[in-house]
Amino acid sequence: MDAKDSNGNSLADGDTVTLIKDLKVKGTSTTLKRGTTVKKIRLTDDPDEVDCRVGGMSIVLRTEFLKKL
Repeated sequence: MDAKDSNGNSLADGDTVTLIKDLKVKGTSTTLKRGTTVKKIRLTDDPDEVDCRVGGMSIVLRTEFLKKL
């Protein structure tokens, strides 16, 4: 299992990534804007998802919307 970002780069625990698309967060009125930097991601059992904290919320993001810095 190897998690990859939208460009095919391998992701690891603790990496810093940016969002490549505006994303609406389900269950809230929050929208994460394109270009938002997310630090210290954590890999999950699913290679297509990562766990992270953005704006005080703990959320799961799809790797297809992330770009490694």
